[in-house]
Order: sequence, then structure tokens, then C-alpha cells
Amino acid sequence: MRISGITLPNKRVAFALTALYGIGLSRAQHICEAAKIDQAKRADDLTAEEENQIRAVIEGFKLEGDLKRDVANNVKRLKDIGAYRGTRHARHLPVRGQRTKTNSRTVRGNVRKTMGSGRRKVEKT
Repeated sequence: MRISGITLPNKRVAFALTALYGIGLSRAQHICEAAKIDQAKRADDLTAEEENQIRAVIEGFKLEGDLKRDVANNVKRLKDIGAYRGTRHARHLPVRGQRTKTNSRTVRGNVRKTMGSGRRKVEKT
């Protein structure tokens, strides 16, 4: 089954829908309820009618490329106006007030700038 150019994996429908950018588990469950589809059903076992019902519900949401473009525009706007959050994005540092002395490896890309003890190991001869 393909939605928005993404092939859904053969998992239960609620979990398969999370493969789309912009749909998490709670929204996927809401979509299944709105389309009146059993969440335990596999994505490959859906009929064409059920797939169309899911597509009809999903049309109301902003997903994939449109959502990514909006997020990128929001970050660009913050950078352009010189907001604090924009400068944090530009420097690849945590944006939401986390500490940076330790942790913050995820945002910075697991950079390890410290050495061990600073002493070189002496080769034994």
C-alpha cells in the first residue's frame, strides 16, 4: 500500500501509518477509528475500499514534503529575525534549554572533543 509516495511496511495498520512523516501512533490510531478499520489488521490485507477510506481521512493532514517545508521555513524565519532559538539552530546546539556541558550529543552529532587523561601511553620494549 502506498500513501503520499511512501510504501507502508507490512505491519499492523496503526504502526504502518507511522512510516509517514507527520503521523505518530496516536494520530494513526485516530485515523483508523475515523476510517472504521480494525487496527490489528495488516497493511497488506487491506482492501482497496479500506485504503481509499484511509486516504480520505489523511487528506486533511499536512504530511511529508509540505510538513517538512513548513518546519524548515519556521526555522529559517527564526534565523532571519535573529531570535535566540534561531541562533541555537544555526550553531547546531540544543534549542530548548538543555544543558550543554554534558549531554547534547544528539544535536551536536556525537562530537567528542576531550582526550583521555592527556598522557601518552608508553610503549614497552
